[in-house]
Amino acid sequence: MEILKEKFQKLSGRQFIYLLIVVIVVLAAAAAARLGGEDSSEAAPVMSCVTIEDDPRTVMVLNYHKIANEHKSLSVTLPDFEQHMKWLQEYGYTSITPEELYAFVVGGAALPEKPVLITFDDGYKDNYTNAYPIMKKYGFKGTIFVVTGFLGVYDNYLTWDQARELSDNGFSIESHTHSHKSMTEASDEEISRELTRSREKIKEKLGLEADFIAYPTGTYNLHIADLVRQAGYKGAFTIKYDNVSRESNVYALERVPVFHTEKTNKDFLERIQYLPLVYKYGWVKN
Repeated sequence: MEILKEKFQKLSGRQFIYLLIVVIVVLAAAAAARLGGEDSSEAAPVMSCVTIEDDPRTVMVLNYHKIANEHKSLSVTLPDFEQHMKWLQEYGYTSITPEELYAFVVGGAALPEKPVLITFDDGYKDNYTNAYPIMKKYGFKGTIFVVTGFLGVYDNYLTWDQARELSDNGFSIESHTHSHKSMTEASDEEISRELTRSREKIKEKLGLEADFIAYPTGTYNLHIADLVRQAGYKGAFTIKYDNVSRESNVYALERVPVFHTEKTNKDFLERIQYLPLVYKYGWVKN
């Protein structure tokens, strides 16, 4: 008891207020769970007693498209991609899921010391044939935002059986709408249809709830974000270049696009080597 008393006395006023707020939220969540009984459909995210002030970490969300030996900006070559995964392993990164990232942002849930969310947009077949074996080799899981109207239809996209195998082995299969139509060029009715059909297709084919979406072409606005929320999604990912922090908007989550350029590997290595220190010590604003 004396030890606890000394620790509380060392807290600054601001730290004490943060701690008090966290305790109140945890108690309120526990009370709500008891009132809900066994019929509660979804558990609240695990709360962390670490404040943003004490743990200012951010999460790097990598955004790939194709993993293939092609001369296209969206295609990261196999040797480059393997080097990225090797570096992530060597520098102690642990891959996480969108659900884990969401719990971190909205509730301060605990994450590994060096978390990374590895995402792929569109659902290309090479995500299965090329990226998947390399990621297994280095112990990583990923998230694929699929265009549901393309899977099993076009040869260069995943089949639903491949998507199921990925899901069975730790990958998250989430939405990239049904036809990849830019939402800023669509009507509200078209947007709602795209959002709904995509979730329904993933549920039908894989038996999974798609709770997250990546905006096609990265374009969105506050109205579109609200339509995404109304469609039942927990969060959405952009192509805004930054790390995700606990102050991020869950319907405008930041990512780090990875393209095929002359400096692909140099930029990647600098980001995993130096930027965690920059964010940790607050040398730049997240």
